[in-house]
Amino acid sequence: MDDARYMREALELAARGRGFTSPNPAVGAVIVKDGEIVGRGYHERYGGPHAEVNAIAEAGARARGATIYVTLEPCCVWANTPPCVDAVRRAGIRRVVAATEDPNPRVSGGGIRQLRDAGIETEVGLLRHEADELIAPYRRFCNTGLPDVTLKLAMSLDGCIASPPGGARWVSSEPSRERVHAMRAACDCVMVGIGTVLADDPLLTDRRPGASRQPARLVLDSGLRTPPDSALVRSASEVETIVACSEDAPVDRQSALEERGVRVWRCAVSGGRLDLEDVLRNLARDGKLDVISEGGADVACSLLESDLVDRIAFFVAPTTFGPEGLAAFERLGPGWWERARRLRDVRWSETGDDRLLEARVCRRSGAPETSEGSLTCSRAS
Repeated sequence: MDDARYMREALELAARGRGFTSPNPAVGAVIVKDGEIVGRGYHERYGGPHAEVNAIAEAGARARGATIYVTLEPCCVWANTPPCVDAVRRAGIRRVVAATEDPNPRVSGGGIRQLRDAGIETEVGLLRHEADELIAPYRRFCNTGLPDVTLKLAMSLDGCIASPPGGARWVSSEPSRERVHAMRAACDCVMVGIGTVLADDPLLTDRRPGASRQPARLVLDSGLRTPPDSALVRSASEVETIVACSEDAPVDRQSALEERGVRVWRCAVSGGRLDLEDVLRNLARDGKLDVISEGGADVACSLLESDLVDRIAFFVAPTTFGPEGLAAFERLGPGWWERARRLRDVRWSETGDDRLLEARVCRRSGAPETSEGSLTCSRAS
């Protein structure tokens, strides 16, 4: 069906904005008249025009009487830019096909109602699942005040994320590491624990040729042990770097990091560890809605125990490390496995010699996705 073909193109356009639009969602739009695409647009960056406005600008006068395919319900409220429903109306568009509703409570369904009230034929739901996945970080924030968290791990067949002492430095293949760089490019923040920083001195950037942007980096470091001469701190003036610590972390260490351009956040502590939910809420308030955790076993288990993982990306290498390897989930007791959540949208793919498992983690049955943060989201610009 042509409608589905045009919407798929709109989704492909929207994906180009990933990593650039937060805290706004990634949105794409295609305008079609007499079977010909006359306008294309996507939300290219936060603060810039929305997808509908860009598509209408390209279509010009040809938008009159046309159909616009848009991956998210057009907004109907003023923020830094005028409502998109007004632009659609002024352009003389005859029909709107939207993939999904805007989860923002300030908009949700309002844009659709205004379009229909203006006599514009409006349909909702075409390729809804694909569109919902594209805006998952935005939806998660609107519903909970939290970012969408992907747990990324590279592991052996026997579930180890590091080889025995003196073994190979890398678990995964070079193509897998290249894939991780692409994942970083599409997210807002890469998160690791202090153990990873001390053991590996990582840079956590997209180092592919021609990389156009870098995600922020956040270190979970309750005692501010991050070395001032680490790769992360040395590059903090070029790539946003945050260290989350406890309220009683040494002030002199904070000053030493801040002098080098690091942002230091003092966060709540729970059970002797940083409260990861508090850290993640701070990230969301800072506009970072799409987060990848590349920390080690300790961070992975803490996220899983706190039910803060929304998506997994496990790179599985065709090797085993045996009992001396570092097990990914050893800290998770039998009680956790008994209440482990199921996966959906499971997908396996090949990356070099490895296999990549990607999936969404199902929300626990009956667990509400509401919080005071749900009222703070907005397609602000």
